[in-house]
Order: sequence, then structure tokens, then C-alpha cells
Amino acid sequence: MDPIFVGKAVTTPDSGNVYLQPRFGNRHGLVAGATGTGKTVTLMTLAEGFSRLGVPVFLADVKGDVAGLAVPGAPSEKLQARIAQLCIADYRHEAAPVVFWDLWGKAGHPVRATVSEMGPTLLGRILELNDTQAGVLDIVFKLADDRGLLLLDLPDLRALLALIAEERKDISTSYGLVSTQSIGAIQRALLRLEQEGADQFFGEPALELADLMRTTPDGRGVVNILAADQLILKPRLYSSFLLWLLSELFETLPEVGDLDKPKLVFVFDEAHLLFDDAPAALQQRIEQVVRLIRSKGVGVYFCSQFPDDVPANVLGQLGNRFQHALRAYTPRDQKAVRTAAETFVANPALDVAQAIGQLGVGEALVSTLQDKGVPMPVEKTLIAPPRCRMGAITEAERAQVRAGSPVGGKYDTRIDRESAAEMLAKKAEMRAEQAQAPAAKADGDVDGGFGQAVKEALFGTKRRQGMLETMAKQTARTVGSQVGRQILRGVLGGIFGGKR
Repeated sequence: MDPIFVGKAVTTPDSGNVYLQPRFGNRHGLVAGATGTGKTVTLMTLAEGFSRLGVPVFLADVKGDVAGLAVPGAPSEKLQARIAQLCIADYRHEAAPVVFWDLWGKAGHPVRATVSEMGPTLLGRILELNDTQAGVLDIVFKLADDRGLLLLDLPDLRALLALIAEERKDISTSYGLVSTQSIGAIQRALLRLEQEGADQFFGEPALELADLMRTTPDGRGVVNILAADQLILKPRLYSSFLLWLLSELFETLPEVGDLDKPKLVFVFDEAHLLFDDAPAALQQRIEQVVRLIRSKGVGVYFCSQFPDDVPANVLGQLGNRFQHALRAYTPRDQKAVRTAAETFVANPALDVAQAIGQLGVGEALVSTLQDKGVPMPVEKTLIAPPRCRMGAITEAERAQVRAGSPVGGKYDTRIDRESAAEMLAKKAEMRAEQAQAPAAKADGDVDGGFGQAVKEALFGTKRRQGMLETMAKQTARTVGSQVGRQILRGVLGGIFGGKR
């Protein structure tokens, strides 16, 4: 299998070309350098190289220029001069097969994950919770599991928090102390997250990893580009999402050992955001994933300004190095230069620490793994230009690429199936109905008893006559007596009157 052409070494006149061997593509890598020195172009060249080998790639587009992979490049004098300098005989302008993704669904297909998939650790980091509040979030997830409640989106999480607030005393006894202050803090954090629009990320259909590992009919690997120009403004959400995605790959993919080429290449741009303020347990988890995911056929490439943005335990796992220029203007920069120089295999013909500060745009110090996995001595290298556009694309071009995507119909429409929020709402409604039923029955009994009593009083029963019957008989007797008396008085009156 042909290696990926990285560029031409210029350390000495007969240095030759620099390549990245596909079978060592899963040994991870680092692309570092100051802003404007060519890191993005190097990433695009590597992405194209892996794609031509049939290896899918996932990378974030922080500045908007990585999207240029989706359209062919255009000839220019500067480009033609670099091609001639590198003696690239088969260079041609072409686009890579690209699928655009976006957590907000605006610049690409929506990327979603369920709350359950994200888990309490990463979700707590996104919400910026303290240890006590994170412990309450652990209880939320445990309670949902115990009661069979699906946590799919943020309304589900909010419903569980309301349930815990309602049953706080019992839950505190069974699961651990839960305070109203912690519940309130989590609810406020959820509100902030929703106001930032991140609630669009949680839900279904959730991203299936197989859709990130597609190849085209002609055998090229699909380049998945995450629109991150707005996402990067929320660094915790950005880094936690990428870490979740990497963890999902680690937990889902089977062991495959060493392959001829990676199954997927995963790029962490702005890698320092991944480790900033990360607790020790999370850093240990990242180190473990990076160390072990190689055997699952995934290559991880970190991109940042300084090599020491990546912790030493992780940095030691990165076999392919691409170091662009660093300007040692400050003590921080000088330390970064020393760190970068110490991470390379020495080349007697090259003063690495001095060369780092003298590199031009599009030049890098490169060391890749060669036969038997041994890193080559560092070489000053002219990086090969990508075949795509080196710059941003228009909205019309993005829409055209998105319209031809093989996964648009699957993710563009949101699904809202019954989950914790709906299930708890139904239970609350049933309880309300059950509470109303005895009262209604009681009211009915009162009304019925009173009506029946009135009826029996008026009309009587089989065993007792009613008021109406009694009044009728009394009236009849009264009327009969009065008539009888009148007749008697008439008869007797005539007799007595006759005597008078």
C-alpha cells in the first residue's frame, strides 16, 4: 500500500521525501505550531492522504477553512511553484468526499447524543458542576436506571431532578444525601445550557458511529467535518463532545490488532481545551483511551499551538510528529521550544531548537514511524499542498455538498419518543385522576343520599308512607269532616231552627 506523501525533506540536499506509513497511522500523532504557520494545511494534506487510502477521517473545523476539503482547489502561481519544487508528478485539483456535521444543525447534519450516552461524568463537566453537584447527578442517573426511565434529552433530566426534589427525603436515605441547593444549581446550569442552544445536541436520532466510518463507491474514505467555529466559543461543550465521541469509539469498536491501515483517523483540533481544568480522573481516562484505542484501528491526532498543551503521558503515545514554527518571544514560548526539541529523535545535521524558530509558513519539522515502528530522525520538511481549496467555501457550496450527503434523511429530522419526562408526566396525571375519583364518588354519595332521602320523605317506601301521601289523606279527612259537619248542621239546624 502506497504511503502518504507528506513533503520533501530539506535538511540536507539529498534528504529525500517524507512519508507517513499507513500501517502506523493508528500510532497517533501531533501537529503543533503557532497561529498562521500552516497547521491547518498539514491537517488537510493528511486528511486527503488517508481518504485516498480508503480511511475515513473525523476532524473539527474551528476557523471554517477546513471545509475547503469539499471543493477542488484552483491553480495559482504560488501553488504551481510549490508543486514543481516538490516534484509532484500526479498532482491534480480535486475535492475529498465530505459530510458536514453541526451540533446545532445549521452548517451540517445535526449531531445528537442521548443524555444516557453522554453519562454523568462528561455531562457534569459540560454543566461545570462541583463535586457535590456532580454526586447528585450520579444519583439522577442511578435512579433513572433503577426505575426504568429513559434519559434522552434535557427535559428528561429536568423531570428527574423534579422527581428527586419531590422525594428528596426518601432518596437521600436510599442513595445518599441530596440537598435542594445542589438540585437548584444543576437546574440553573441546565437553563444556561439550553439558552446557549446546546439542548439541540441531546436527543434522537443519536449519532451512529458507523456513519462516521463510511467509504465511497470508488473506495475513498469519507472526511467528516464538524462545524466548530461557534462551538469553540463553548470550550467545555466542544472538548466534552469530542471526548465522548472518542470514548464511544473505544467502547464500541472491536479489537483488530495491527492493520495495514487505520479504520478511522480522529483529529482533536485545539487539543489544549481537552485538558484545561480536567480533573485527574478524566485525564487518566483520556490517557487510557489513547493508549488502547490503537488496537481498535483508530488513529488519534492532536493539533495545538504548543506540544506541552498535551500532558506528557499522552504526548509519549504520539508516534508521528509535525512541528511548525514557534516564536520564542516569552518564557512560555521558550519552554515550549525546548519541549518540542526534546520530543524528536535527534538528527546530527539539524539543530532542532534553533530550527523551530526559523521555520517559514508551510514548513515543519517532521518525524514519522518507519519500519518496525521506529521513529525517523527529525527532518525539516516542505509540506505538500492539499488538492482541495485552501480556504473557506460559500454557503451555496456547503448546501450543495449537504444536499448530496448519504445521511441527511437519517439525521435532519428530530425524533421525540416517550422517555422519562413523558412517563413521569403520565404517572402524575394518573395520580391526580385517582385522587379526584374518591372525592367525586363521595360527592356523588352525598348528592345521591340526600336525593334519595327527599324522595322517600315525599313519596314514602314500602314500609313507610310519605309526606305527600300523609298530607293527601289528612286533607281528605279534613275535607270530609267539614262536609259532614255542614250537612249535620243543615239537618239539625232545620230541626232546631224549626223549634226556634
